[in-house]
Amino acid sequence: MIQVKRVYEPTTTDDGARFLVDRLWPRGVKRNALHLDGWLNDVAPSDGLRRWFAHDPKKWEEFRRRYSAELDRMPETWRALLDAARAGTVTLLFGARDSQHNNAVALKGYLDVKLKEGRRGRHRNTSTGQGARCSTVWDVLPSTKRPTPRRREPITIRSA
Repeated sequence: MIQVKRVYEPTTTDDGARFLVDRLWPRGVKRNALHLDGWLNDVAPSDGLRRWFAHDPKKWEEFRRRYSAELDRMPETWRALLDAARAGTVTLLFGARDSQHNNAVALKGYLDVKLKEGRRGRHRNTSTGQGARCSTVWDVLPSTKRPTPRRREPITIRSA
């Protein structure tokens, strides 16, 4: 399970593993006061994206799309969070004032999708006996109708 929480909220026993996912350290917070399991500043949005978004709710959907694209390009930054979430509760900590429009909420949504993909997209490889991931959109979105393949005709090039 993944949850999000402001760094200024008190630590509870229900938090599980606690990870700060902001690029910058939150103002007015001492390092030993957070009881962190890790500070994953590489999983935070790029500096350019963070400045462009500026916590403007009007830019939220576009921010989520751009941030997801960044995360897709850097899976090594969030895999540890996914593994920790499979093992137990993970709390993503953030410093922003807006508790609904911030990178931790967007990251939680992204990781929730990855967790669901992992549950649906695992199949046994009968030749090796190991699990293999399905990475097609049809495994992620089963309600989507598969298109029928079109037969391609060979192209002939005529010289003039």
